[in-house]
Amino acid sequence: MGAVFKILAIDGGGIRGIFAAQILKRIKDELKIEFHKEFNLIAGTSTGSIVAGGLAIDYPIESIVSLYKNEGEKIFQRNYSDRLNWWNWKALLASKYDSAYLKKTLNGIFKDATLSQTKAKLIIPASDISNGNVFVFKSNYDPNFVRDKDTRIADAVLASCSAPTFFNPHRVKEYLLADGGLWANNPSLVALTEAMGRRFNIPKDDIRILSIGTGIGKKYYDPKDYNKNWGLGRWGVGLVSTIMNLQSMNVDNIVRFILSEPDRFVRLNYDTDCAAALDDIRVVDNLIARADKKFTYSIDIIKKFFKGGN
Repeated sequence: MGAVFKILAIDGGGIRGIFAAQILKRIKDELKIEFHKEFNLIAGTSTGSIVAGGLAIDYPIESIVSLYKNEGEKIFQRNYSDRLNWWNWKALLASKYDSAYLKKTLNGIFKDATLSQTKAKLIIPASDISNGNVFVFKSNYDPNFVRDKDTRIADAVLASCSAPTFFNPHRVKEYLLADGGLWANNPSLVALTEAMGRRFNIPKDDIRILSIGTGIGKKYYDPKDYNKNWGLGRWGVGLVSTIMNLQSMNVDNIVRFILSEPDRFVRLNYDTDCAAALDDIRVVDNLIARADKKFTYSIDIIKKFFKGGN
């Protein structure tokens, strides 16, 4: 066995990203972990890209927690055109939220830092909706990576956060990009593929992944009245969340199968019997409590993960 290659992967999930951020805050506070030094690769999708990008530049994790608590209501502020009444049918075609405040917030965190200026190797999945392709932003850890080297981290994160029906797509250079959660809401498999690929060529037995989810909702549509919620303007929000949940669970199963041994893949997440909304800021305090509980009950396996060495 060679040196352990550690990956941190953080799911998408809107405001629920505070669950992942709070767990990471507890890890930093109690285990004294410096994430940009501890992990060989950090990956984050959508809201997870905010956390991942912040850690990759050594932005304080406690400030990311505060961002969710203090800025969530402004980020998820209704689009002015979202007025569902008889005289404004165009609202049915508009994104639910204006991304202006999210963009301002990300610029405040990342300034003009580019993907060539991270302190840790970073990957951020997005979706190239103009060409129908997957799209992965990568920091400049390989001299052959030239496409993204001058891309601002704030732009990469905003693109990955642009969930359909919630925010408009974001243009980066010639690409029109949307949320990476459409295909990689749980970025563990993307990161594992990168580690095992030709750039790193790490044997799977040497890879350890700490994967932090943002909750799995179990009920978005009622079988009794689903026909009432499947038309234009009403089906999209629940469907986007369902797609992201299914993608996260599928990747969970695949990565566990590939890595074989439980200690190689540590997944911290929670289930809820109701819908887990991407934009319900009322759940912030509850998610912090859930994160603290998950950390407390998982402390032994978390300590064992980090004890594995670099």
